[in-house]
Amino acid sequence: MRIQIEPAWRFRNAEGREIDPLLFRVLAAVQRSGKLTEAAREVDFSYRHCWNLIRTWSAFFGTPLVELSQGKGAELTPLGEKLTWAAQRIQARLTPQLENLSVEIDREINAALMDTHPVLRLHASHGYAIALMPELMERVAGVRLELQYLGSIDALGSMSRGSCDICGFHLPSGRVTPELAARLGRYLKPRAHRVIRLVTRTQGLFVAAGNPLNIRSLQDLVRPDVRFINRQASAGTRVLLDLLLAEQTIDADDISGYETVEFTHAAVAAHIASGMADTGFGVEAAASQFKLDFVPVAEEHYFLACRLETLELPSMQRALEALKSPDFASVVSTLPGYALNSPGEVLSVMEALRT
Repeated sequence: MRIQIEPAWRFRNAEGREIDPLLFRVLAAVQRSGKLTEAAREVDFSYRHCWNLIRTWSAFFGTPLVELSQGKGAELTPLGEKLTWAAQRIQARLTPQLENLSVEIDREINAALMDTHPVLRLHASHGYAIALMPELMERVAGVRLELQYLGSIDALGSMSRGSCDICGFHLPSGRVTPELAARLGRYLKPRAHRVIRLVTRTQGLFVAAGNPLNIRSLQDLVRPDVRFINRQASAGTRVLLDLLLAEQTIDADDISGYETVEFTHAAVAAHIASGMADTGFGVEAAASQFKLDFVPVAEEHYFLACRLETLELPSMQRALEALKSPDFASVVSTLPGYALNSPGEVLSVMEALRT
């Protein structure tokens, strides 16, 4: 049994009328397809029902939410776009926290049910590939993966304290400085731990479609007309960004918005898609999700780590085989900016730091 908690929001006027939550799904589907017929098919309701829903709530706001035109299909109006953006931002901001809460509740309920299914606790930096792993592990390996999101540094600390069985973190390719190695060395001990390859991914700058401000590199972040949105200090993405800024002698104090943070790649992308910032730093898959342009900057390795004794568990051995399977390769192939990195291969700590 799995518990799933999803964000929901309500829009209520002075008379107490509330928007049907289906409206947000319909608007998002129209935005993706540009056709009301396809949007209705996607949400599994009739064309008539979806069009009546749009008309009803257009009247509620006193302005159209969708424009239909002969030969051009359907297009969201500015208000329709803002409502869709608001729903997307709520999803991006709250989903990781709600998933963490659902794991805690799920654990207690299944304990009461005396569930004997093998369980591995995974604390990991947020990412699109890692988010696919619980379903994959249960389906392919018969292992329940309790996934909770933490920044890379916090996830490593959690694993070193024994608060989880596996952690997920990422390292810049070819850029592990002595300072970063020393920081990681607080948590990764060569005799006690092993590192597992997973994927490589590209990090870069998110910009609005068409890149209207012509943002081409990190040097553009110090321009007075560019507003930046950052990640929290414990995030691996923030560690990578600070490393790249130091390499290029860019002073973070000169970046407008450097101290403003979001907690996931998707939340950063949603912030930019809303027009609240001009650029942010993260993985290409998030830019693609919010129809932003992407300026690649650096490649990194996403790893798992665990203690030696965890590696010997039958459930962990089955998990490693699942990572080597065509099923994992198939799901990673759908993620923009991600590539396989000999998933399931076990490395020493020193070998991982040299990659």
